[in-house]
Amino acid sequence: MRAFVCREITEDWSGADLAEVATPTPGPGEALIRVAAASVNFPDLLMCQGKYQLKPPLPFSPGMEAVGEIVELGAGDTDLRVGDAVVAGLRVGGFAEYAVASFAALKPKPRSLDMAQAAAYGAAYLTAYVALVRRGTLAPGETLLVHGAAGGVGLAAVDLGKQLGATVIATASTEAKRAFLTGYGADHVLAPSGFREAVKDLTGGRGADVIYDPVGGDVFDESVRCIAFDGRLLVIGFTSGRIPSVSVNMPLIKGFSVVGVRAGEYGRQFPERGRENGDAIWALADQGKLRPHIHASLPLERVKDAFAMLSSREVIGKVVVTP
Repeated sequence: MRAFVCREITEDWSGADLAEVATPTPGPGEALIRVAAASVNFPDLLMCQGKYQLKPPLPFSPGMEAVGEIVELGAGDTDLRVGDAVVAGLRVGGFAEYAVASFAALKPKPRSLDMAQAAAYGAAYLTAYVALVRRGTLAPGETLLVHGAAGGVGLAAVDLGKQLGATVIATASTEAKRAFLTGYGADHVLAPSGFREAVKDLTGGRGADVIYDPVGGDVFDESVRCIAFDGRLLVIGFTSGRIPSVSVNMPLIKGFSVVGVRAGEYGRQFPERGRENGDAIWALADQGKLRPHIHASLPLERVKDAFAMLSSREVIGKVVVTP
């Protein structure tokens, strides 16, 4: 089969390319999936640069989530059947014509989503759900400030935040992204710098109740200045490249919490809640209540182009690759 394989860790991904490799065989408790589409996430490109916390042994194929059809089942009890359309949660292996996933990592493809949307759905919306529901306890009527709102995890937070009844303020780096977010349903859209006073004005001086920050750096610093008393500042990541810090007198005086969010680790630490989280976002998808947006669908041989698009911050929503 064809697969995008990383054989050497390099900054420019020159150590990774399309290759012919053996088709994997499912073991006990596993299924072989013919991949229809795979979502491209920041951890995929970071793994090929050696910058992600998960460092798979070389060689490996990146690809954390994929959708396709089951073509073979390994031994073990399961309700899955050959021919089922499923979404696979993976750590690696999705950028290939076939992928192996455990029975537990497979869910039926939501009926309301096409293949590309289904591939792009799980990780982004699970992150948003764990952040807003489990860690941020976002309540109807509260104000949610979403940074990096046009990216995959940001757009999922905008979408889910509206479903949860929040007033959503979104920030994004370009006019095109801000125009998209206005059309997508954000209540207010701002530039990612100088937003402090605007947020205060929009909230009657109170500040945002929940702030969702996948950016870090200067955005985090300014967010500290416009969070409400009893607010929750959710740390999602650091796409700006700078890991910020906060003087603890600020949370003390302003009465807010800084809360770390790792959706996958949350599920590993609390398996029952993890299953509930997955069931919740899948139910919302089946009901057609959430709207993952596909920026581009590229063939498998253009994985590096997808990486470049994510690195340059030009993507609105998600990019997928198709074998």
